[in-house]
Amino acid sequence: MKILLRVLLVFLLLVVIWLAFSSLVNTINEAMAPVRQLQQTDQAIQTQVHTLLNPTPTVLPDPVTIIHEVRTLARLETIRYSVEKVITAENNQGALGALFGDRLLFVAHGLVIAGVDMEKVGPEDLWIENGVLYLRLPPAEIFVATLDNERSYVYDRQTGLLTHGDPNLETTARQVAEQEIYKAALEDGILELARVNAENYLTRLLRALGYPEVIFVTQTP
Repeated sequence: MKILLRVLLVFLLLVVIWLAFSSLVNTINEAMAPVRQLQQTDQAIQTQVHTLLNPTPTVLPDPVTIIHEVRTLARLETIRYSVEKVITAENNQGALGALFGDRLLFVAHGLVIAGVDMEKVGPEDLWIENGVLYLRLPPAEIFVATLDNERSYVYDRQTGLLTHGDPNLETTARQVAEQEIYKAALEDGILELARVNAENYLTRLLRALGYPEVIFVTQTP
């Protein structure tokens, strides 16, 4: 009987301790509620301030689209170059460069596509002699030479202490980069490779159409 009473007393003591602990936790939570509310309010204010200082740009395209020209193309693209160039653009780099100078390094990634414009091939450019098909192709040309804006970027820019920099300097660097990418592709022989690739492709195609022998004639300048 005494053991049972002791067990009962211990159980009641544990219940009392648990109730006291629960009450203490509730009291702490109620006391911390205003603090949490202040923290949430502070976070909301910080978010609003950040939004005001760094607004998201709104782009509103004009709903009216004007199409100036529509052309039918028959371009046979036979080669594609991916070119990288580093361009240095600078202003006022003399004795006062530390005060008024402006200099940037632009890493340009460009795309160059070349091939043959089959629209320029006329009936007089194809003929058959003794079972041989002769074909006169127009000269290869560059169709596209442009910057890859997603991969091109300003690596570094340094301005003088008394200037904010030339706002057109990056634009100038991009224009020069396009010219340099075009020039680099030409110097690497892209037009010759485009011509060879076009002849190889057309040879396979024409043989599949039943012409066993195809000879390409160089177009007279």
